[in-house]
Amino acid sequence: MASKGLRATYTIRALDCLMDCASVDGTSIDWPTTFTATSNPTYQNQSLPSPFLTCGAAMATAACNPVKEQIELTETERKIFDRLLNTLRYFNLQTQLRVAGGWVRDKLLGKECCDIDIALDNMLGSEFVYKVREYLSSIGEEAQGLAVIPSNPEQSKHLETARMRLFDLWIDFVNLRCEDYSENSHIPRRKFGTAEEDAYRRDLTINSLFYNININLVEDFTKRGIEDLKFGRIVTPLPPKETFSDDPLRVLRAIRFATRFGFALDEELKKAAACADVKTALADKISRERIGTEIDLMISCNQPVQAVDYICDLTFFWVVFNLPPGVQPAVSEGCYRLSAAYLDATWKLLQRIGCSSFSDEQRRLALYSALFLPLRNATYKDRKAKKIPAVNYIFKDSLKRKASDAETVINIHKSLGKFLSLIPCLLSNDDMQLTELDWGREFVHVPVSSKLRVLTGFLLREIKDFWRVALLMSTLLYPTDIDCTQDDGDKQFQLDKRKKLFVSVENAVVKLGLEKVWDIKPLVNGKDIMNVLQLRVGGPLVSEWHQKVLAWQLGHPSGTAEECLDWMRERCSNCLRLS
Repeated sequence: MASKGLRATYTIRALDCLMDCASVDGTSIDWPTTFTATSNPTYQNQSLPSPFLTCGAAMATAACNPVKEQIELTETERKIFDRLLNTLRYFNLQTQLRVAGGWVRDKLLGKECCDIDIALDNMLGSEFVYKVREYLSSIGEEAQGLAVIPSNPEQSKHLETARMRLFDLWIDFVNLRCEDYSENSHIPRRKFGTAEEDAYRRDLTINSLFYNININLVEDFTKRGIEDLKFGRIVTPLPPKETFSDDPLRVLRAIRFATRFGFALDEELKKAAACADVKTALADKISRERIGTEIDLMISCNQPVQAVDYICDLTFFWVVFNLPPGVQPAVSEGCYRLSAAYLDATWKLLQRIGCSSFSDEQRRLALYSALFLPLRNATYKDRKAKKIPAVNYIFKDSLKRKASDAETVINIHKSLGKFLSLIPCLLSNDDMQLTELDWGREFVHVPVSSKLRVLTGFLLREIKDFWRVALLMSTLLYPTDIDCTQDDGDKQFQLDKRKKLFVSVENAVVKLGLEKVWDIKPLVNGKDIMNVLQLRVGGPLVSEWHQKVLAWQLGHPSGTAEECLDWMRERCSNCLRLS
């Protein structure tokens, strides 16, 4: 049975639609007495047909997303809410507990969600969690993970958040809010608000829904949250310029939710997002950690290409992926189109090859590698005049992502030249073409017949688990860069041919037995090398011979430790004779 809150919303919307249809052609409607709208005095004593929408005009815009009529709680959710309600009873608190935002949205869409945010109407979250802790103690249970995260208005984090762990789920507690602004200040004066005021201050209508735990009802105070959920619309509760001024990060959140659910961005929202002052506010007012988190969620979602396309269309690319000053060679303003094209090609190529060939982490960093592929040769100088890859700055400063992400993507980019030189040989299994390559002293004495396996093995040891990602990037560049800014990107990239190229090279690597070459244990250790060289202490010479021994081992996959040591002794003996 539908909840009263949901039923009232559907009823009013259906009546509005039918009234509009009737006013167009001047016909009158006889109302069967099946449902009655009582939540709005405008429609008192008027009845509605079932199903709600019956006119042709209404049916033409029928709901594209099935929305549940009531929220079905899991057993864990039921236990959590029981503990919270029992806390109210234990202390005789006259407080309304509402689950806010994403959890309500996802549950109505039939998706499970572990992100439970509780909004309180008359007390701070910190006050309530201490009450919960005291109640749990009274029944012999222990509160876990209790913490309070202070507000930071300068970074558009306006609310203090309290957090605790119940039945292995993290629960956040905040108070309902309304805000007003003093003249010439972007920092709001925070005060307790009603649920309706709080709903209108949220980022999107689909995130402004509440589930009232006290009365077990969904509440739609904007009067359009459920409708926008049904019809797949990304809309702000207030005029979008006002919503974005409150928190400019909401532009990126709007993009993320649009791509996550396949919803359409409202036209007014897009106009407001593209305004110069909104972009300036995003760059100046929002912490780079928050921006980076949103971008990472977009790259990891099911439609990363659409997300980046929105960022490009709204001219946010260089605001988000901010470059350091003094980049060389200079990056053109329109370079972002090339980035978007490489991302699109990589995403499509991943689908053609089969995403199961890549882990989630490999897929995520493959998309970052593609996005920053046009910037792979760009550098800037740090305070010590050392040249640093611009991609490093984007990850560490513009997005505040972990250093390992930057290192992996930069290593992938650095490996591309070597991969591109090896691809023709791997395709033909011809070692002779490698005679002109000079990768280092450790390869000087490698027989030509073994050179392909040795060079490929060394390359894969450099990038380890991400060699398939590097191969993927290489296939986009092979034999030379493609002009992927043309209208038909698929034809420019010839993705089916590139898939065949990827599979052929991958098979060649596997055939050489190098798929996990970085896990191969060396036949001899440092002590063995020092004994042959008659050294008492290690040093650069031992490291150099480590590389030579590895090259020998890769060139002789069936060789033994004793054979390797014999080869070392022979090489050393030859060197002594020549000296």
